Amino acid sequence: MTESEPQRGPLARKDRAERTALFRYQLIRDAADKSLSTRQRGPMVRALAAAGHTGPDGETVQYSRETLDRWIRAWHRDGFEGLKPRTRAQSPVTPAQVLALAATLKLERPHRTAAQVRRIMAETLGDAPSESTLLRRFRTLDIPTGTAAQATGRFEAARPNEIWVGDGLHGPRIGGRKTYLFAFLDDHSRLVTAARWAFAEDAVRLSAALRPALQTHGIPDAIYVDNGSAFVDASLARICARLGMKLIHSRPYRPQGRGKIERFFNTVTSQFLSEITVIDAPVQTTVPGTGEDPAGTAVGSLEELNALFTSWVQMVYHRTVHSTTAMTPLARWDAGWANRRPDRRDPDVVAEAFRWSATRKVTKTATVSLQGNTYQVDPALAGTRVELVYDPFDLAGPVAVTAAGGVPAGEAVLLDIRRHVHPKAVNAAKDADAGARNAASGIDYLRLVQTRHTDTMTGAPISFEQLAAGTGTAAARTPGGAL
Repeated sequence: MTESEPQRGPLARKDRAERTALFRYQLIRDAADKSLSTRQRGPMVRALAAAGHTGPDGETVQYSRETLDRWIRAWHRDGFEGLKPRTRAQSPVTPAQVLALAATLKLERPHRTAAQVRRIMAETLGDAPSESTLLRRFRTLDIPTGTAAQATGRFEAARPNEIWVGDGLHGPRIGGRKTYLFAFLDDHSRLVTAARWAFAEDAVRLSAALRPALQTHGIPDAIYVDNGSAFVDASLARICARLGMKLIHSRPYRPQGRGKIERFFNTVTSQFLSEITVIDAPVQTTVPGTGEDPAGTAVGSLEELNALFTSWVQMVYHRTVHSTTAMTPLARWDAGWANRRPDRRDPDVVAEAFRWSATRKVTKTATVSLQGNTYQVDPALAGTRVELVYDPFDLAGPVAVTAAGGVPAGEAVLLDIRRHVHPKAVNAAKDADAGARNAASGIDYLRLVQTRHTDTMTGAPISFEQLAAGTGTAAARTPGGAL
């Protein structure tokens, strides 16, 4: 996630390069799969070359097979960085009358693409500006350049971690505040890979749910989400690109392939939320206005809601036979890893994908300010603008510095700290599962489930190192009670 501060010059070009690389990655993701043979990859690349695509700026573009092969080789060699366009020398200024003609041609036939406008101009004038020059001009004049691309999901993934389906569910009000559930479901097994209740439906809470899930269950090939604000946030696209996941958005008003997550939410509503009675104070043990003990489970905090929900998912949902698969989600998840391993990355690699960035101007004394904190940078950077990459949940942690042109410039040294967590992440950090505190009398189904879940956690601790080094189902089983 990038803070909204104007970027100019080299840093603006760096942001443009990132968006271009992200578009190229999403285009070649399937064909660039290293498990494909040359014979398997060939038809996929030819199909991409024969089709038109909606570019990063909304224009319709088409690429040759040679270009696509070059991008695939760059991805294999250098990863995401290899897909960024190379720095080019400044082009000559295009005459104003030529740009005016281009705008006229586009306005009189809005469906004309930049390529078509260029062909008409070349036919008329003998020469024409590049498509990128025309597109920049159209954007400056607010002339529409195309429509956004749309994608749909598959009926069912063939194996675990091929597709995770994600969505949000509106929940009860606690302490006068609305709650929201962010959840991801493995499309093949129906295992809940991520689930977290929060007080806001934003990209920060989404990241808080997704990050531990990727560390626990491995990196999926793709995630399939809707078009809610949290899911279309640029931060999610960058996370997917950095970790090599394909990001797919469902078509508006046509959410095919999302039935599994919707069915799970129906189960949550009928089997979990129906068992909850929200109380207003931590010490309150009766239903307001009645003096009676609450029916079901009394919940007075978000921490309790998360703790109870984790127990219900692990002990009930994951262990109940699914009517479609005829297996429990946990059993189907385990069976899918018979001769495979999840793609688990080093925690530092996952953490890097979730970092935020901000641009700042370095003072004459070679310091920068970030959220009220002061950091020392290389004295040679004094007076320049730099990019700071940091963990919003730990402002005292490492802060990477990038100079103009994308040149790494070491790490910033913390001199004075006033804030340990970014303001946008403070409330998300408070949403952490602290465990249930309220006691309730009578039949308390969810509390019994939680007790059973707690009992299963009192045995020998599970080693994440052993899990990563193991084979078969032992390496793929859900660690402990984490979602």
